[in-house]
Formats: sequence, structure tokens, C-alpha cells
Amino acid sequence: METHLLNDILIIFGLSVVVLFFCHRIHVPTIVGFLLTGVLVGPYGFGLIEAVRDVNVLAEIGVVLLLFTIGIEFSFENLLRIKRSVLIGGALQVSMTIALAFFLSTKAGFNMGQALFIGFLVSLSSTAIVLKVLQERADMESPYGQLALAILIFQDIIVVPMMLLIPLLAGATDQGQGSIWILLLKVFGIIVFLIVSAKWIVPYILYQTVRTRSRELFLLSILVICFAIAILTNALGLSLALGAFFAGLIISETEYSHETLGNIIPFKDVFTSMFFVSIGMLMDITYLIHHPFLVLLVALAILFFKSLMTILSVLFLGFPLRIGILTGLSLSQVGEFSFVLFMKGSEYGLLGSDLHQLFLNVVILTMGLTPFILSLSPRVADGMVKRPLPQLLKKGFLKDTLSDGTSRKPHLKDHIIIVGFGLNGKNIAKAARVAKIPYVIIEMNPETVKIERDKGEPIYYGDASQEPVLEGTRVKEARTLVVVISDPAATRRIVRTARNMNAGMHIIARTRFITEVNPLWFYSH
Repeated sequence: METHLLNDILIIFGLSVVVLFFCHRIHVPTIVGFLLTGVLVGPYGFGLIEAVRDVNVLAEIGVVLLLFTIGIEFSFENLLRIKRSVLIGGALQVSMTIALAFFLSTKAGFNMGQALFIGFLVSLSSTAIVLKVLQERADMESPYGQLALAILIFQDIIVVPMMLLIPLLAGATDQGQGSIWILLLKVFGIIVFLIVSAKWIVPYILYQTVRTRSRELFLLSILVICFAIAILTNALGLSLALGAFFAGLIISETEYSHETLGNIIPFKDVFTSMFFVSIGMLMDITYLIHHPFLVLLVALAILFFKSLMTILSVLFLGFPLRIGILTGLSLSQVGEFSFVLFMKGSEYGLLGSDLHQLFLNVVILTMGLTPFILSLSPRVADGMVKRPLPQLLKKGFLKDTLSDGTSRKPHLKDHIIIVGFGLNGKNIAKAARVAKIPYVIIEMNPETVKIERDKGEPIYYGDASQEPVLEGTRVKEARTLVVVISDPAATRRIVRTARNMNAGMHIIARTRFITEVNPLWFYSH
């Protein structure tokens, strides 16, 4: 009996336990620990792994399950709500990043095909790492978390046209112009299939499964649905991860989404860890030792310029500078799908073999820095907002209905101010309506503001940490402020600003951890 894979799994998990234990003691993110484990066990480290190809398959399963859970926690309604961010924000971020990388690459001596290919590689971010960190930080529902997800969805879709263009960039002519139209037809077919599945097929299958009261049957049915849709979309030219996300969206529309999530999460955590280990296994640490300054310079240049392009894209959508910085820093790394593009380009000789390890080291370094960058991003964003920049840049280019004149202020007194209109915000507004208590809502997502305003909600776009915005809600006449957003730093600023403007107002703020209570207590008194 062959036990190579079992031995490899034992080695990976055993070493991961040791590495993660030390990472926890020195407060290093778990993702970095898994990447380091991969470096140690990989062919360029101690060479402890034999079944490298099998480990990569397990890693692919991890990405599939990660995107599946993200889709379950999301919904078609949320996807439609951020469609503008997907189509416009994603297109701007990818195109501007490609354009800048193309310009810099041509200046560095690459030909036009190579320069455009480098632009393709750099424009993609890591869906697995970004969404993993956002989940751990409970920031998926925050404005920047939604923007990051929207842009990542666009990137995952745009990978397919990029793959089709690679032979043309290399000078090959075996790809017909009809490929793009065939791709569009496939995408249309997938959309129709998803709608039909979400409406009729999947709910019927799950209902029949649940009737048996068999937990094993339910779990297997969920896995079959997940992998079947992922494989179907992959066969049609899209990625497995995107197909898994669509499968999660379908199940999110059923009444079985919470039960599904509870069953899948343990599998997701195990297989996702394998993904990060497999990425670390690609890195040749000796190359980094011999060329540290080159790798660091290229990595920092990518992190800076890619963040800048993303920030500009978010600002174009009308969001404030702080949201742009948070989104830009979260998407500054190079992603796992760039590996797929790079291998495809290598087949056509687009980039020389001498650039192979430079590319791998740079990508893995940017991935490894991502958790640290996301941890520092609120401080960076807050520091930039405090600088003497134009108010239009700080507030965003959207029309701000709460800070552009007293004529737009709602005529309220002894009312509730609700900051954030996610699930909790909606529940509070519903309770206030039933109790006939006047209320006003402040929300940072312009799409949400537009949709809810059309429904008759007293909702306004604005950053509640800014005094003019709170002044627009008549904060001095308000009785209660309720802050239900997924951003601890912003929550503290809002509480402090509101307390300074109305010392006698009741303030209720949602927190995720006990450690956040004391800072809020300090700011509110």
C-alpha cells in the first residue's frame, strides 16, 4: 500500500503545529506560519515532501472550499448590490494596473508582448489570502471588505480572457477571434444555470436530503453540489474557485445555508492551510538570500503602485479616501492565479527562465506581507485622513447629503442615529419603526444608500466619524447613537466625535472582542 501522501500530510500538519505555535507566541499571523512551513518542507527547503502534485490537489480543494463558504455567507442580493463595484471598480483596477506595469516594463527593456503579460500577472490579487484575512478580522461586511470582494470577483473572471490572449502576446496565431464570443456564450449559460439552480434544483435536492434526517447524507450532498458546480464552470473555461463561489451563492438562497456553513468550515480550515503550505513550497529561499535587494525592491514597487491604482479606482467610484486606502492595501499583493498565467506564458516563452524564481519570490513575499499590511492599514488610513487634504478627497466624490448644507438635515429630535445598515442596522431600524421612534441612518456604501432610499428609508451617505456628517443628522438633538459597523478603528473615532458633540447622548457600539470594550469606554467618556 502506497503511503507517500499520508506521510506527507503527517509531516505537513506536524511541522505546521510547531511553526504555528511559535508564530502564535511571537504574534505572527497563521498564514505566514503556513507559508514558512511550505518553505521548510518543500523541494527548495529540506525536501521532506514526495507527493508534491497530490499536495497541490489538496491545496486546490482548500481554495474551492474557502470560496464556497464566502459564497454561502454572501447572497445574490449582495452580489447585485455591489455590481457597480464589480464591473466598474474591478475593470478600473485591473486596466490601470496593467497600463502602469506595461509602461514600467517597456522602460525596463521588455518588448510589448512581455510588458503586457507582466501587467496581467501584477494586476491579479490573492483571493484566498485576502478573503481568509478578512474573514478572520470579521471585515467581510465592511465597506472596504465588500469592495475588495467585488474587485476580486472581477479579477477571477478576467483571468479567462487573459489566458486566451497569451498565445497572441507570444506571437502565436492558433487562437481564433471567435474564442471571446464563445466565452461570452459560456458565461451567459452559467448565469442562466445559476439562476435555475438557485430557484428550483438545489432547494429541491436539499429538501429531499433534509427529510431523511441523515447528517452524513446532507454533508455529502453539499460537497457534491459544491464540487459539481466548480468542475462545471472550470470545464467551461472559468476557475474552480469562481465556480465554488457561485455554488455558495446558490446555497445562500436556501434555508439550509447556516447548517451548511457549520458542516463545511472544519473541512475548509484544514484544506485551506494546505493551500498556503503549497505556495510556500514553490519558494527557493537561496534565491532570496543571493538577491535580497532585487526581490525586496520589486516586491515593494508592486505593493506601492498596485495599492495606488486600487485607491484611484475606489475614489473614482465615489468612496472616501480612507476606504480607498484600506481597499488598496488589502489588494496590493500578487495572487495565486498569477501562477497559472505565469506557467501558461512560460509554455510560449513569454518570459525567460531567469525570471522564474524572481517572480515566485516576489509573489510569495507580497503574499506573506499581506496579513501585516492589513493589520497596519487602519493606522495608515487614519494618518492620511488627518493630513491637510481636500475635503472632497476625504469624503468622496459622491454627493454627501449630510454635510452640504442645513437644508438637507432631517428635522428630528430625540431620535436614534444608526451608523451602518447591515443586518444589525436593518433590525434596529425595523424595531424603531415598530416602536414609532424617529431614526436616521448613516451608511458608507453608496449602492446601499441608493437602494434603501428608494424604499423610503431615511438613509444618508457619509462618514460618521466626520463632524459635518454627524451634524447633518442633528446629533445634538439625538437621544441615542447606535454604531454597528465592522471597523473597530472607525467605531472608536465615531464614538469619540459623537461624545464631543453631545455629552448626554446614549451610545451603543457593537464589538467583536472583549478587548475592544475598554478603548470604546475610554473614548465615550
